[in-house]
Amino acid sequence: MIYNCLIINGLLSAGGYVIAVRLIPGFRQKFIDKNRVGKDLCKKNKKEIPESMGVLIGLVFLVVLFLFIPVPFTLGNYSPLLTLGEAIKTGSKTTFPHEKFVELLVALLSIAVMMLLGFIDDIFDLRWRYKLVLPSIAMIPLLMVYAVYYNLTTIIMPKFLRTFVGYSLDIGALYYIYMGMLAVFCTNAINILAGINGLEVGQSLIISASILLFNFIELSLGHQVDAHKFSIYLMLPFLAVSLALWKFNKYPSQVFVGDTFCYFAGMTFAVVGILGHFSKTLILFFLPQIINFLYSIPQLFKFIPCPRHRLPKYDSKSDLLHISTTDFDKNELNMLGRLMVTVLKSLKLITWQEKPDGKVTTNNFTLINFVLLVFGPVHEKILTQMLMGFQILCTVLALIIRYPLANYFYDT
Repeated sequence: MIYNCLIINGLLSAGGYVIAVRLIPGFRQKFIDKNRVGKDLCKKNKKEIPESMGVLIGLVFLVVLFLFIPVPFTLGNYSPLLTLGEAIKTGSKTTFPHEKFVELLVALLSIAVMMLLGFIDDIFDLRWRYKLVLPSIAMIPLLMVYAVYYNLTTIIMPKFLRTFVGYSLDIGALYYIYMGMLAVFCTNAINILAGINGLEVGQSLIISASILLFNFIELSLGHQVDAHKFSIYLMLPFLAVSLALWKFNKYPSQVFVGDTFCYFAGMTFAVVGILGHFSKTLILFFLPQIINFLYSIPQLFKFIPCPRHRLPKYDSKSDLLHISTTDFDKNELNMLGRLMVTVLKSLKLITWQEKPDGKVTTNNFTLINFVLLVFGPVHEKILTQMLMGFQILCTVLALIIRYPLANYFYDT
């Protein structure tokens, strides 16, 4: 049964790819006519490109999964319609897996809501405070289902802590806060590490492929089969439609994906991580995004002035990208801001040009700018490839941590 379902899911996903590849060119001009465009700031001509195209592939993703919904619940030894009908007539209990059915529906609901909120953000350019709250709201239906059917809030402790707190620890409501924060992180982490052609979709492709690889490894080992099947059912269509979008978003971009795609992708990852019961492993696949977030903290939380855009600076003469910079008065920094820049300077993680009057010029604190700081000016296409290569290296590291190293901290 499992392989039949996976084959059908794969075929539907392939169909979703074909549909998305045809839809995107057809809707490009329609988006331009509706003024849903943005300027490609890292090009000589600053050409206007249709944006928010993430909404198209998100809709294709939902259609594929709507068509797939009956498949896992009709293949096998029972028909749900027959089982439910007999249960109504005889008053007997049905064997229909209601919790799995509800899980799939509520997962799609959370993803659809987040995609809608992302499209609204693209149109109205919401403040950051709302971007932090919206994913938590979209997660409420999923968390309710988790509470009703599982309500597992106990975490297994590493071996070196068991002497102090025991084999496991029930953290109660903190576990639900953690899952809500996971959704906030996943949706915004991709959005923060963005701004050059193909990067948002490229990193999402690698993360989804990493999750699928992990799912198939776990299935081969016979671990939590239902949970990993659920993850594959969502990740295969996501990978397929994202590949279609990548075809038009890679350098030189013909379309921009917008916050819609970042929210859609992030929520999809959060959903499979939570309902697939591998949220800790999911975080390992986000190592570049975690590094980018930690490096960006001084500007994200306004300890250091943060400009509206932190994109690399484009040099039209050389057609290369350079680090972008921000200027401020050192004397205006608070104590924590001064401590942060002192640490970053001592570790040589930032540039620092200070004038006698206290005026400072430093690079914007993003992983994109840090790569340019280390390797010097590079072409936009090469920069995207470097960052995607780093994402792949982090996936290899994540799998090493998850398997060989984890055995030293947890029971096999």
